[in-house]
Amino acid sequence: MAAILQINNVTKRYSTHTALNDVSISVNEQAVFGLLGPNGAGKTSLIRIINQITGPDKGEILFKNEKLNLKHIEQIGYLPEERGLYKKMPVGEQALYLARLKGLSKAEAKKRLIYWFEKFDMQNWWKKRVDELSKGMQQKVQFIVTVLHEPELLILDEPFSGFDPINAQLIKNEILELRKKGATVIFSTHNMGSVEELCDNIALINKSIKILDGSVKDIRKTFRTNTYKIVFKGNILGFTNALWTGAEIIEKQSDEDIHTITVKLLNGVNSTQMLQAVLPVCQIISFSEIIPSMNDIFIRKVSEGNEALGTKSNYTE
Repeated sequence: MAAILQINNVTKRYSTHTALNDVSISVNEQAVFGLLGPNGAGKTSLIRIINQITGPDKGEILFKNEKLNLKHIEQIGYLPEERGLYKKMPVGEQALYLARLKGLSKAEAKKRLIYWFEKFDMQNWWKKRVDELSKGMQQKVQFIVTVLHEPELLILDEPFSGFDPINAQLIKNEILELRKKGATVIFSTHNMGSVEELCDNIALINKSIKILDGSVKDIRKTFRTNTYKIVFKGNILGFTNALWTGAEIIEKQSDEDIHTITVKLLNGVNSTQMLQAVLPVCQIISFSEIIPSMNDIFIRKVSEGNEALGTKSNYTE
């Protein structure tokens, strides 16, 4: 699939601070792309460059194989983490104003707003001031304004902040629907559960450097630890003896004659060989591989990078 956005060797410095150091990222069309990293990693600097708020000191950005320029602004929708609604202005009036800035006529903007307000059950919000709305309600307004002009590229920075689980799921569904209709989404978040649920590919930036990128599926497979969880019925001593030197028991828990064991395979033993060894002495109830989550991988890679640089991690769950 073709890339809609190609970031080539981008460097950005502010005085003595390097925000981005030779970062290259490719974002495919009609994908949900996770831009990840701890606070201060350089994500916001990159987003600002893509939105042409600032420019790179070195490198270039291509949008649909064309050097990024001012005409591309109308093809991009940006939902910043720090929201920018006018607190005293009526919701409908403000939404119309922001839609006009993106090139929509007043009639077309109002038509699209009515559609979205009905879809999100917001019909009675039109004349309310923004400061009369809850944070989650304000988030809905901001999301609508971001997608209203149907941009080809959406950049969403912590889009679920302030939402309860029901409304967070509503926005997740809309993101997937927008992708289905042809939009590409760059999704910046610290919520690794949402990354696993939504993202096709990710790039992880730490201390201004890209330290990991690829598909979520492939990255998780790369970080496999050959660890399995087995639930079985039988004698736990017989199970342990059957493993012999082929596996190390990491954790075990028993409830009467039902045992849950976490094992790490050793010495080149594979899962089939392990099962063949233990089946004669127990009844397997369930068997599954434990694959590291994106949260585990995030913490591991950031910690490794910080250790290499001799600094402490600035990420906490």
